[in-house]
Amino acid sequence: MSDSRHYDTVAFDVRDNATMLFFAKTTEGGDIDDYLLLVRTIEDNFDETMHIEINDKQFDGHDLLTEARLIGNTLKLIFSGPVEALEGASEIMLTFAETPENLSGIEVGAFRVLGDTLTGGNA
Repeated sequence: MSDSRHYDTVAFDVRDNATMLFFAKTTEGGDIDDYLLLVRTIEDNFDETMHIEINDKQFDGHDLLTEARLIGNTLKLIFSGPVEALEGASEIMLTFAETPENLSGIEVGAFRVLGDTLTGGNA
């Protein structure tokens, strides 16, 4: 089963031991209506964990993602199994507005956050 979402904003950030890729759908007034946050943390022992938050629902794990593909303005995330926060979907297709800011954020962020799970596509 698959889920899909469209966002108008993509942002990339680095903080302490975490890299983050943030997708948001905003209202005309600038409020966030829907969001997805991908966070890759690296612990002191170099153990990595992926954390995903979708509208205040969080899930994480060392083997959460099995594959990610970036083609143009589409990022496909394939999970190791069904995700409760996605109503049991095992993959999600994210599309985003093709603005210069979004393309810049995804180009750097996808590689830094998704690491070796990014197996196909191009930026």
